[in-house]
Amino acid sequence: MSKQINVALIGNPNTGKTSVFNALTGLNQKVGNYPGITVEKKEGICKLPRGVKAHIIDLPGTYSLNASSLDENVVIELLLNKNDKDYPDVAVVVSDVENLKRNLLLYTQIKDLQIPTVLAINMSDRMSYKGIHLDIAYLERELKTKIALISTRKGKGIDQLKELITNYKELSTEPCVNASEIDKDYFNKLRTAFPNQLLYKLWLVITQDVNFGNVNRNEVDAINSFKTKSKTDLKRLQQKETIKRYQFINNTLKKGQTIDLKSAKDLRIKLDRILTHKVWGYLIFGFILLLIFQAIYDWSSVPMDFIDSTFASLSEWTKNVMPEGAFTNLLAEGIIPGLGGIVIFIPQIAFLFLFISVLEESGYMSRVVFLMDRIMRRFGLSGKSVVPLISGTACAIPAIMATRNIESWKERLITILVTPFTTCSARLPVYLIIIALVIPEGRFLGLSYQALTLMLLYLIGFGAAVGSAWILNKVLKIKSKTFFVVEMPNYKVPLFKNVALTVLEKTKSFVFGAGKIILAISIVLWFLASYGPGDDFNNAEEIVTTQFSSENLAQEELDQKIASHKLEHSFIGIAGHAIEPAIRPLGYDWKIGIAIVSSFAAREVFVGTLATIYSVGSDEEETIKNRMAGEVNPILGGPLFNFASGISLLLFYAFAMQCMSTLAIVKRETNSWKWPAYQLVIMSAFAYVVALIAYQLLK
Repeated sequence: MSKQINVALIGNPNTGKTSVFNALTGLNQKVGNYPGITVEKKEGICKLPRGVKAHIIDLPGTYSLNASSLDENVVIELLLNKNDKDYPDVAVVVSDVENLKRNLLLYTQIKDLQIPTVLAINMSDRMSYKGIHLDIAYLERELKTKIALISTRKGKGIDQLKELITNYKELSTEPCVNASEIDKDYFNKLRTAFPNQLLYKLWLVITQDVNFGNVNRNEVDAINSFKTKSKTDLKRLQQKETIKRYQFINNTLKKGQTIDLKSAKDLRIKLDRILTHKVWGYLIFGFILLLIFQAIYDWSSVPMDFIDSTFASLSEWTKNVMPEGAFTNLLAEGIIPGLGGIVIFIPQIAFLFLFISVLEESGYMSRVVFLMDRIMRRFGLSGKSVVPLISGTACAIPAIMATRNIESWKERLITILVTPFTTCSARLPVYLIIIALVIPEGRFLGLSYQALTLMLLYLIGFGAAVGSAWILNKVLKIKSKTFFVVEMPNYKVPLFKNVALTVLEKTKSFVFGAGKIILAISIVLWFLASYGPGDDFNNAEEIVTTQFSSENLAQEELDQKIASHKLEHSFIGIAGHAIEPAIRPLGYDWKIGIAIVSSFAAREVFVGTLATIYSVGSDEEETIKNRMAGEVNPILGGPLFNFASGISLLLFYAFAMQCMSTLAIVKRETNSWKWPAYQLVIMSAFAYVVALIAYQLLK
């Protein structure tokens, strides 16, 4: 019978911790949140030698156990709580060979907690390039542990790391540094007062607001009551502790590490001068964005056309093969078109995540954050606000969670409120289908009009976020002051495995997350569109036949008239006509109105809703795009989706708060319904007014 052990991956940001996690777990991983808090939790399973299985948990990056953010608190609370189901049997501290001195501070603190600890020194393939030599045997003696010299890029050292994890019981739990020497009298009193508790755990409880799960609540209160020193004195002791640890680290690395600066070849400074230049930096970033959006269109056109026609054929095949009845109609007119409305966008969404992942893996995204800080400052934000705004291109929910790294409450609140303006992947299906319908396929300087339109929508969203931040900075009377610090990681060639896993995980999350909602809504919409009250619906065939009896219509044309009459007098048709007066000035009909209302569950539902509505009663083997292109404006004539109504819709979705999940997470992060209520009302009203003006000017 195999045993499962808990392994915690711990380390500073940018040490390659995620690469080590991917190397150990492969596809056997999942992403969730820690219970009760919106901080991402990555965990996976790894098979170790001799039939041992390891449950690997990738903890948020932290520079030390002196927490300054919620992410870092997660690390401390787990390491202090032996009763937690994820409490590690062994900790793996992942360090970067080029920043070993800084990384070892966290390592020495974890050693003080007497958890068996392996030191994994990553990026060992860069040692010869940087002129670094390590005396591993000496370092193991001084640091009282076993060291795995690994390179996730080259796939080296992973087997050794697995072996060390398997033999974790052989690791020394003796601390490297005697932290109590910073104030012997104080720590002796602490030891006397709580003889059964680990001294360093007591120190962490006293200096920080964390859950000390190894003792009961009364004992925690007793420990906290031992704060006989002022906050200033405790801070001073923490500083003395850090100095003492670095003295030990410096002495250890004097003998254990040698760096030949002459052999270190580094293009980083030259590249940074160009990529973070106050002029060229922005031009290069803009050019990269243009290439990304052009590639999204060019590369995905073939698979998208294939998926579109496949779902149309599948829907027709279902009708022809399966026996007639409500279930067949539900499948052919509800579920299949609804799912087709989301699956069709997998290629473009996957490419978007691919490019974002490559930019992050290469180290370029950190330069963008640094570059954008110059702009952000003028609008009441810090450079740290760029991280949520950029990650908002994937999804606003994790982007809003990422604001927890912003220390200033005012800057954090403003970032939370404006992040939903950033164009997320859920808006992408709406943009892509509307752009394909109303924007011509010509090119300007080799770039398609459609790709330029898509990029313009992203820039409009970002501009709206920044402009709103400027207004909120003037309106909100909250005093705060922060400093912006960002680490510039080394440039790296992105690891194919990391990029592939990121694209797979993000795309899967998008498809299954949206798929559940779309499936449920498609079933409800199909029912509402297939049934209706009163004689107008029940006697549709008789009414339409009588109405057009003098026109000698072909049977196929008559069937379409009957289906259209039924749809208009169905439950969904009645609801749509009720809201139509409010949306008619924007150039929309009742069908688009239903799609807008249902897409409040999730923006991407818009396309699935229209696919379901247009499929009800349709026997033709048509794609979603063709059905939408064939819709006629009942009042003005001509295509319903023309340039004016299309631009109106694009602008409406660029600004509207069409996502109840985002509202829920804003409520959770701000601990109030006031802010999400403001978001919903102001963003929706702004979207309506802009869409109205656009349509009235362009029609």
